[in-house]
Amino acid sequence: MIIMKFGGSSLATASRMQKVTELIIGSEEAPCVVLSAMGDTTDKLFATAEAAGDGRSADALLLIDEIFATAQAVIDELLEDPAQITTALAQLRTDTELLVRGICRTADRAPDATLTARTTDALVAHGERIATLVLSEHLRQQGKQVIAVDARDVIRTNDAYGKAKPMRGHILQRTHQNMGPHLAHGIIVVTQGFVGSAPDGTTTTLGRGGSDWSAALLCAALGGDELQIWTDVEGVLTADPRIVDEPQPIAHLSPDEAAELAAFGARVLHPSTIQPVVDKGIPVTVRHTMRPDGAFTRIDRESTENAAGIAALASRGPITVLTMTSRRMLDASGYLARLFEVFGELDIPVDLVTTAEVSVACTVEADAPIQRLIAALDGHAHVETTTDCAIVAAIGDGLQHTDRVLERACRALYPIKPQMVSYGGNSRNLSFVVRSIEQDAALRRLHDEFFGDTTSTPNAPAAIEESNG
Repeated sequence: MIIMKFGGSSLATASRMQKVTELIIGSEEAPCVVLSAMGDTTDKLFATAEAAGDGRSADALLLIDEIFATAQAVIDELLEDPAQITTALAQLRTDTELLVRGICRTADRAPDATLTARTTDALVAHGERIATLVLSEHLRQQGKQVIAVDARDVIRTNDAYGKAKPMRGHILQRTHQNMGPHLAHGIIVVTQGFVGSAPDGTTTTLGRGGSDWSAALLCAALGGDELQIWTDVEGVLTADPRIVDEPQPIAHLSPDEAAELAAFGARVLHPSTIQPVVDKGIPVTVRHTMRPDGAFTRIDRESTENAAGIAALASRGPITVLTMTSRRMLDASGYLARLFEVFGELDIPVDLVTTAEVSVACTVEADAPIQRLIAALDGHAHVETTTDCAIVAAIGDGLQHTDRVLERACRALYPIKPQMVSYGGNSRNLSFVVRSIEQDAALRRLHDEFFGDTTSTPNAPAAIEESNG
């Protein structure tokens, strides 16, 4: 069984949705299909929520007009008989407008009221519902047996609206009830990514990028043979193509490499995507919707040896560097434990850590409650902050077993002076903290060194061959 997840760029136009339909029909068996919202629909729905929360009803309703006009244009071009879903689309629009008008009325009555994450989830989930409606009907008009399953009937989560956590036991049970029988009888199942429901039945979302996570959860629950993530790049690339010229597709990644890349800024995969399928030993492939016969990346447990120990580069920012200094740290047993206990109490995740005799430095997200942390550490440590920084990371299994990798990286970065270097926390991550304005330049310099001209430098990476799947 194959689970096919299609991102928003794959569904943005009628021609792309036609390609998606062809890929689904061309599958050897009836797949479970997981959809993001079409194009930039989710961005517009978030903007709609913001406008409605501010009481700007005209702006909010104008955005709703744009969203449904775009959907209607795709329907008119894609479907032989658009009238078949006219009523259903109109009902979705009515539901969306009623919700927006309700938000606006609340804002008018109580200008100081805050738009809740619960209400925002209820609104933005309409994007995936539109996509499911359109693609399901197109498959039917191609003569295929298909059923659209509301993800809220399957993806049960907690009630942390906007960043809900899945309840995998409930998902397993509901998947076998609502999807398994259809797939067993050769019926294509189409459902929404990103969307779930809280224990009381209200709509939740898994956060930005959550469609990949939804697909992985369903794949694990169904015992799938492969999770295919269809997007607008030929697999995971050696660096961000918006920053680096001609990054190379990577034929194979280990789950650990993929997780590190996701955590340090690679945008193809949601950071939590692969864990449900990794737990089950199910491979993930990342493919280009419009170039299905092109290169792609396979992520699984099979061993791989990346030349120079580096599979890819990633970068993320802005972040803040915290340097905490205290003479009491010297020879003090348990000092670091007490220090980071405060981070845990304030729910502040830490990415990188380095220590010296009387100080410790770490990186946190730019929006972390720094002032609360400084107050909580008063008497334990003096805290200095360096803002507007970024992390640039080189990721690869066996990184530390490669000769001269640190030397080459430092030479390549010059004259950029890292604020912090992390090397040795595991065998696959070499990270540099640089100023935000140097982030792109640092990424390009490292990419030129490790993925540039392979004939000029010893230990340079060999050419990456396309995977045969």
